Amino acid sequence: MDVAKHPKLKIRGVLKFHFSTPDENPKKSIRELIKMNDMQDIIQIYEIQTPSEAETMLELGVDHIGSVILSQESWKVSSIRETIKLVAETDSQTTLIPLFSNPDAVFRALDYYQPDIVHFCEALTNQNGDISENCNDLTDLQEGVRKRFPGFNIMRAIPIAQPGMADASSVIELARMFEPVSDYFLTDTVLTKEVEPFPGQPGGFIGITGQTCDWDVAKELVEFSNIPVILAGGLSPDNVADGIRHTLPAGVDSCTATNALDGKGQPIRFKKDIEKVRRFVEAARNLEL
Repeated sequence: MDVAKHPKLKIRGVLKFHFSTPDENPKKSIRELIKMNDMQDIIQIYEIQTPSEAETMLELGVDHIGSVILSQESWKVSSIRETIKLVAETDSQTTLIPLFSNPDAVFRALDYYQPDIVHFCEALTNQNGDISENCNDLTDLQEGVRKRFPGFNIMRAIPIAQPGMADASSVIELARMFEPVSDYFLTDTVLTKEVEPFPGQPGGFIGITGQTCDWDVAKELVEFSNIPVILAGGLSPDNVADGIRHTLPAGVDSCTATNALDGKGQPIRFKKDIEKVRRFVEAARNLEL
C-alpha cells in the first residue's frame, strides 16, 4: 500500500521503517509498520441515515460515516444528504452505498450527494463461488466514476465466504480485476447456498449478513493488495480486536453487530446501539497487537 497515494488515509504517529535487506518483501514490512505505528486507524460504521445519529457517531470517534441509498427509484433522501453535509464539516468522511449499478443513476446520485467515498457492494460471485459475468461492466462503472468525479474515492467490496468455505484464488482474482479502479477494498461476507440469508439482505449485493468472513482469506487479500483493505463482515465489539490481530487491515467496519435489537433479539436496521458502537471503537483503538 502506497501511503503517499492515499492522503486521506489517517495515520497516527510518525512512520519510520526500513528494509533490513534489499530482498525483503515490502508488503511484509508494511504489515510490520502497521503493528508498530497503529496505522490501522479507520473505523467505519453503517448504516447512518440521519444527521442526529451521525453527530453521535462523530462524538464516539468514528472516521467513516456510511449511508445507503436503498433503491434507484427512491434515490433522493434529504436526511442522507444532510448527513453528508454535516460530516463534510468535520475531519471524518462519508461513504455512500448505492444499491443499484445503472451508470446514469449512480452518476446522478453522486452529483446530488457528493460523498467522500462511493462504496460498491455488488455480489461479484454466484452462490457457487464463480465470478459473475458482469464484473467487466462494474469495472467500467468505477472507471466512469473516476472520470466524472475525480475527487471521490472508490471502495469496492470483495466477497469472501464464511470460515472454511472461502476460495482465496477467486478473491485474489477479483482484487486484480478491481484494484486499478479502486481506492479501498472492503471484505464482506457472502453466504453460501447452504446458509439462510440474513433478513434484509438485498438480492445481488453483499453485506448485513451478521456473519464473519474467512479471516485467513481476508489476511491473504490484505497481504496481496496495494490499496487499503477494510475488514468487515460480522464485526462486533467482542471480536473486532481478534479480527485486527489476525488480518492487520487498514481499518474495520461494522453494521449489523452494532445495531440496536428488537424485542426478539433481531437487529433493527438504521438504528445503532450507541453503547455497542462505543465499545467497538474502544476495542479497535486500544488493542495490543
